[in-house]
Amino acid sequence: MTLSLRERPKAWVGRAQEVAQTLGQAAGDYLSLMKPRIILLLEVVTLATMLVAAQGMPSVGALAFPLLGGGLAAGSANAINCYFDRDIDAVMARTRGRPIPARRLAPRRALAFGIAIGGGGFAIVFALVNPLAAFLSLAALLFYVAVYTVGLKRLTPQNIVIGGAAGAMPPLVGWAAATGHLSPAALVLFAIIFLWTPPHFWALALFSLNDYQRAGVPMLPVVLGPRAARRQILLYSVLLVAATILLVPVNGMGVIYLSAALVLGGLLLALALALRHDGSMKEARRLFAFSIVYLAVLFLLMVVDRVAI
Repeated sequence: MTLSLRERPKAWVGRAQEVAQTLGQAAGDYLSLMKPRIILLLEVVTLATMLVAAQGMPSVGALAFPLLGGGLAAGSANAINCYFDRDIDAVMARTRGRPIPARRLAPRRALAFGIAIGGGGFAIVFALVNPLAAFLSLAALLFYVAVYTVGLKRLTPQNIVIGGAAGAMPPLVGWAAATGHLSPAALVLFAIIFLWTPPHFWALALFSLNDYQRAGVPMLPVVLGPRAARRQILLYSVLLVAATILLVPVNGMGVIYLSAALVLGGLLLALALALRHDGSMKEARRLFAFSIVYLAVLFLLMVVDRVAI
């Protein structure tokens, strides 16, 4: 059927809207592969580390390029993780809506996207920041994919503990980006993220226990039981708070940071104790949600402390 001259513009507009909607959906799916909420927290950590390490305000480029390249590297690791975990994601209620299990993206396209942005992130940091920061970000990507996703996640209940080393790399990348080298303070920041990871993820695993059981993922609460997981959450929370205080003598942090570390740490320990004794899913959710706020606020007040002195 031939459209009249009056009808043709309306048809063109309708077709353009359909194309725009399709492209928008595809862009959203690729973005979701990168897990942007996780990246946002990592970027806060990286930015705060750079500002603390630089002991001043670097140029916009000195801040932007490490954040862009590091964000792409982290997004790459997450996208490749989605490729390898597509079978697990398909049976878990929390993840079955992701683009690959929902069949909105072909697995090979997700893998190609992950590899492409990972290569781009490495190139940006290597060319525009420095080689040390670039290779640290690449090491984090490869460790997360090869060691955690492919190697440990389906084999041991210590998967999150060992694999957490990849998620703890942003402070090292940020410090190297700002200074060109590493220091004891950078290692303490690494330890803070490393020790934060188990309580954060095991709290998630507690209220997602049925999902992990169906998927056959040997998370600690699945293998050793919720009670053992709650004990380990409390233990790692104590070690985490100790590590945050250690940063005071190691990097000369002031009263603002120390106060934040003590107050935030006290709240975290209170939630971990409540979970240890209560064991309800409500307490697990509270601890999980607070752990995100805890890390972001701790690192932001670390910057405030540096600016204040």
